[in-house]
Amino acid sequence: MWVTVPGMIRKLLHTRYRVNDLEKTVRFYKEVLGLQELRRSKSGRGSELVFLKAPASEELIEICHYAASGPVQVQPDLTHLAFEVEDWDAFETHLKRLGIIVADGPHRGSDGEVIAFIDAPEGYEIELIQRPKGK
Repeated sequence: MWVTVPGMIRKLLHTRYRVNDLEKTVRFYKEVLGLQELRRSKSGRGSELVFLKAPASEELIEICHYAASGPVQVQPDLTHLAFEVEDWDAFETHLKRLGIIVADGPHRGSDGEVIAFIDAPEGYEIELIQRPKGK
C-alpha cells in the first residue's frame, strides 16, 4: 500500500557513489559494464560528477569525485549495484577477456537464474543477475 505524501515522490532518478579516481571508475563502468556516459558537470561545491546509464534503465548512476571530503574507504559488503545480464556465459567470457575476476559465483538456480559478483574500482560490489528465461 502506498502512503499519500504531499507532492508525492514519483521515481528514483539516480544513485551516487563517491570515488577517489573518477576516470578509472568511469572507464570501468563504460568498458566493463557497457554503460553510457550521459553528462559531466561540476557541482556548486566543486564535486566532479559523471552520470551513467544502463541501456534499458531510466535511473542513472552518479559517480562523484570530491577531494575536499577526504579519501573514500568502502567497507566490505556495504553496498552494491545490481545489473541484469542478458547472457551470463557470454558476459563471463567478456569479463575474462578484460582480466576481471568474478569475486563470488556464479551461483546457478534450477530455474536458470544466475547470480555473480565482481568488484568495481574503489571496492564497490557489482551484482550481475541473469533472470530465468521467460521472466
